[in-house]
Amino acid sequence: MRLWKRLAALVLPAVLCASLLAGCAKDGEGLSLSVCVGPTPVTLDPIYAREITDQTILSHLYENLMRVASDGSGGTTVVSGMAKSVDTEKNHDGTVTYTFRLRSAKWSDGRSVRAADFVYAWRRLADPVTQSPWASLLSVVSGYDEARETGDMGLLQVSAKNDSTFEVVLDGNYDWFLTQVCTAPATVPLRQDVVQRLKEAGIQAVGEGEEALPWWNDPTKLVTNGPFQVAAWEESLRMTANERYYSDQPGPAELTVWFAADAAEGWALYDNKTVDAVWPLPEERLADLASQEDWKAVPTLSTYSVVFNCREGVFADSKVREAMQLAVERNALAEAAGVTARAAEGLVPPGVPENEEGDFRTTGGALLDNDPELAGERRDRARELLSNAGYDSGSDLGELEYLYADEGSNRQTAELLCQQWRDVLGIHIKPRGLTEQELSTALRTGAYAVAGTALTADGNDAECFLTAWTSHSPDNVAGYENSAYDTLMTIIANAADGTARMGCLHDAEDLLIGDHVLAPLYTEGTAWELRDTLTGAFRDTRGWFGFANTITRAS
Repeated sequence: MRLWKRLAALVLPAVLCASLLAGCAKDGEGLSLSVCVGPTPVTLDPIYAREITDQTILSHLYENLMRVASDGSGGTTVVSGMAKSVDTEKNHDGTVTYTFRLRSAKWSDGRSVRAADFVYAWRRLADPVTQSPWASLLSVVSGYDEARETGDMGLLQVSAKNDSTFEVVLDGNYDWFLTQVCTAPATVPLRQDVVQRLKEAGIQAVGEGEEALPWWNDPTKLVTNGPFQVAAWEESLRMTANERYYSDQPGPAELTVWFAADAAEGWALYDNKTVDAVWPLPEERLADLASQEDWKAVPTLSTYSVVFNCREGVFADSKVREAMQLAVERNALAEAAGVTARAAEGLVPPGVPENEEGDFRTTGGALLDNDPELAGERRDRARELLSNAGYDSGSDLGELEYLYADEGSNRQTAELLCQQWRDVLGIHIKPRGLTEQELSTALRTGAYAVAGTALTADGNDAECFLTAWTSHSPDNVAGYENSAYDTLMTIIANAADGTARMGCLHDAEDLLIGDHVLAPLYTEGTAWELRDTLTGAFRDTRGWFGFANTITRAS
């Protein structure tokens, strides 16, 4: 049975809304905009970019199949990018085929954007040789596991039917594929000939035996298909409008990205009017905003959590894990974490959508008890569980370390958390700060007993938070195994009914939290500032910013 959907029917209202917004404001042509959204870029290779600055720059240089745009009311919407239309077909084996028909668009050197450019970029992203941290974005594509196991990227079910037709086969029905995967900076198209040419130039630019410069080292030589191209990179990165961009949209003729080592330095650039938009805000400014009536921070796609190693040792016992979780006082930890932090109520943070009536967290309710009046009962239950597990004294658990990334407020919260475990259960756990890379390695290799880390998602959907904890997921750093959970996630991946899918997602989160594999501690919010004379800029829920359609606000 063929089930066809037309993207045009979905995106036309959003396009009309954006057009009306532009019509109500002054034209942005000629506008020179300066912004600061973090430190100097680490990489401008799309498959490695993780920092907000890097992703923000890339989102202006390259355009994906779909693109994120301002909805005109402070939020965002997803509209057509390189794909002028897309058809979907549900196949008899449960897979779903997406056929993207590309618009007539050019790279900045005048060559046409082709379907083969997406095939090359997606295979490069999925290839285990590249070791991209974003490879799992394509885990929903049929043949992903086989391609990574064998190294044969031809097994990844992405193909160019012709120059203007890009086809992708998914192994299930993933509602968030278009809005999350097809808008991500990591999945933008790349020209193989350009990457290869710049790689060779990077090798020739250094002496024999020296490490080659990265292919993106000189951003002015990048060939891009987005609304901007790089004009200069010195103390700031200056981009100018790409004359070959397919759309003549209102927006800055020049966009300059300044860099700041920390929030205070970024705020100084904003305060002295060097830049017109700034993120992140210093704690003092956040506190000032928080004191204002009805102000709320924007939720981030992250829940800072304790992760237990369930494979072996003391935390293989769910009673011990539950006792540890019940001994935690989340409200105090959230207070220590900063003004925008809030005690976690589940793994999925606030702001992740469910339906038009509310978000996933509000609809599902709290799975964790943070009532301060019931703290005594929770502590008594924690001691009882530990005793039932055979540990009458915390010292019986042996020498334990709590690992965490030593940055921001993590040390303060780590020390407070270990103090809570010591006070309630008599367990002596030593906090040990690591670099982010060291912590990641410990989690991936299982070389830890208990650790604190920010659990994030590649997309703004509850499934993106929950799929990592299936038995065979490479992201399942806890070693959690539950066949019922695996079955639920399989049902979710194949669910055609949206309401039923959401119900199963709530069941899956409840099961995961109930097995005490994780102890979510707190969620965080963020905020940024834009001059009130400007409009049309946005922050994507995943972190990066869009300034391509920023215009002067109508007087």
